[in-house]
Amino acid sequence: MTDIKEESSISIGVLHSHSKGDERLYGRRRAHPLRERQQRLLSYYLPRLKFPISFSETPYSAFGRTPKQIWLEIGFGGGEHSLAQHKANPEIGYIACEVFENGICSLLSSLADSTSDEMEASIPDMLRVWNEDARILIKKLPSESIDRLFLMFPDPWPKARHAKRRFVNADRLPLLAHILKHKAYWHIASDDLTYQEWVKQVMSDQPYFEKILETTTKPQDWPNTRYEQKAIRAGRTPIYWIFQKK
Repeated sequence: MTDIKEESSISIGVLHSHSKGDERLYGRRRAHPLRERQQRLLSYYLPRLKFPISFSETPYSAFGRTPKQIWLEIGFGGGEHSLAQHKANPEIGYIACEVFENGICSLLSSLADSTSDEMEASIPDMLRVWNEDARILIKKLPSESIDRLFLMFPDPWPKARHAKRRFVNADRLPLLAHILKHKAYWHIASDDLTYQEWVKQVMSDQPYFEKILETTTKPQDWPNTRYEQKAIRAGRTPIYWIFQKK
């Protein structure tokens, strides 16, 4: 695994409770110092694009137009998948979650022209970014508010003692089922053997989701990500799943 891949997913299930009310986020938020442009994007452009937590109970109101559906991506890494889905589905309200600042800047720089004033550059109507831990937002979303969930090439946390840090976790499934609509899809992809076996184990004996796809052949409508391409070049074989809420 590359360092940036490990950093790309620290927003997806790495909170750990040491005691009641004591939760912390594992991993670093930044891989290397930010350039001036990146700092301006975070300081001035991101706040205009951020999903407002005040709208968590009425998420359809957080977009420039009323979306037909709301999709949620957990740990978007460099943002390629989020941006591609947003462009391909202009009527969908897309919430992209990530805390890794270099990855956030990658997405922001794709949205704001380099010559634009970050305080004036236009923001998309139907794309919002959540740059805090995803679990904070998930806990505040109302029942059956999300139509599709994406978890693309998350950090596998391969050591056995770190298994609880993985986003796919039996303890988290009830909460995800709570926010997803009936028959909603959950897309998962991983190239890591440990994580692949973990997904199979966790999802094989639970009452919330039904597996409708498991394949090593990438579905045509799944956008590429940089981590996926690196994995393939390195000789690793991703598995692609679709689970549906029962």
